[in-house]
Amino acid sequence: MKKCDSLDEVRSEIDVIDIKIVELISERSHLIHQAAGFKNSVEEVKAEDRIDFILQRVRHKAIELGINPNMLSELFTIMIDEMVEMEISEFRNSSVF
Repeated sequence: MKKCDSLDEVRSEIDVIDIKIVELISERSHLIHQAAGFKNSVEEVKAEDRIDFILQRVRHKAIELGINPNMLSELFTIMIDEMVEMEISEFRNSSVF
């Protein structure tokens, strides 16, 4: 972790990280679009077991890194819920039906 010498430097580093987070979420979103093509039903899209696995893995990683696992779990739940809805829409608009 970088040691900053001023508030401006801290803010600048945070700005860089924020952009990386957005870029990573974008990459994840593009993969979700691809995933819809491999699924055969809306229930398969919802994949509750997969969601539970992801949330548990995120919570464990948060604890390992010394950050609030509840915050990360909430952030991921919001992201996953939105992406599941996007994937369902993508799935329904595909030629699967």
